[in-house]
Amino acid sequence: MDANVTKPFDVSPNGEQVFVCELRAGGARARILSWGATLQDYRVAGVDHSLVLGGETLAAYLGPMRYFGAIVGPVANRIANGQMRVNGEINHLDTNENGRTTLHSGCAGFDGHNWTFTKVSEAECELTLNHPDGLGGFPGNQVVTATYRLDASGALEIEIKGQSDRDTYFSPAFHGYWNLSGRADLSDHSLTVLADRYLPVDADQIPLGEPKTVKGTAFDYTSPHGIGPVLDHNFCLDVPTMALQTACRLEASGITLDVQTDQPGVQIYNGAHIDTGAFKGHEGRAYGKFAGLAIEPQFWPDTPNHPSFPSNFLSAGRTSTHRTCFKVSRG
Repeated sequence: MDANVTKPFDVSPNGEQVFVCELRAGGARARILSWGATLQDYRVAGVDHSLVLGGETLAAYLGPMRYFGAIVGPVANRIANGQMRVNGEINHLDTNENGRTTLHSGCAGFDGHNWTFTKVSEAECELTLNHPDGLGGFPGNQVVTATYRLDASGALEIEIKGQSDRDTYFSPAFHGYWNLSGRADLSDHSLTVLADRYLPVDADQIPLGEPKTVKGTAFDYTSPHGIGPVLDHNFCLDVPTMALQTACRLEASGITLDVQTDQPGVQIYNGAHIDTGAFKGHEGRAYGKFAGLAIEPQFWPDTPNHPSFPSNFLSAGRTSTHRTCFKVSRG
């Protein structure tokens, strides 16, 4: 596929054409779908497999690969009881997770829509989505852009911006699953998270209260070690003193992924429930348990219901910007 050209990928259930574009720079290439503004594939020079999990058909993304590489929002992660209060008014959201919580903004979230490519060049593309007032219970007509960019070194930069004509909550996230070695699971990976606090959660993955120290717990990734069997938690980052701060590092097979962000937290999920069944991913194989690590820089979960957490409140007419960089090195 030629760089800086969008081409047909598939057709959505409502008959919309879904497009794909390929970016190239610094020996890297990335394929982005208009459906969910999804990173479908990301490869770097000298590595013969994709570093992210992805599907080959839209049907996969409509099924068990939902969220794989997508932009999720308007509010990523979970909201307790499907409710949030905006200016004193309770907004009732889609409780799409076990009928109790709102996960990634429910069935009307960003990932389930066909975005529009509004700018495309050799190393950068911009996609835009209009999310109407009240959809999924979220107030405000929201205009959202997601920009994917490869820099001269091949690092992948993602910037998400949003505006709303009403006060609302806005904290989207990129939801990519990473596997650096190309093996069936993450058993050969090591993880470092530069955070000394995390959020304990209840059975619904809702924060129990204030952050706790990672010291002495299974969530102490302040030095590199293997990825544990229980991991779907938010790590609380320091308030950024620069545009981007390093949140975590993933390593396997001589490949290192450094993740930098301007967000106050990073959700790390070990993929324990991945099962794509008959749907094949890259290299023609299905994905199973622990096939990839979701690294999601974002605001903390259930933030609208925790006044003490960093706020993702977005005032009408203002712009919210969220930036992350995924930098791969070898050797």
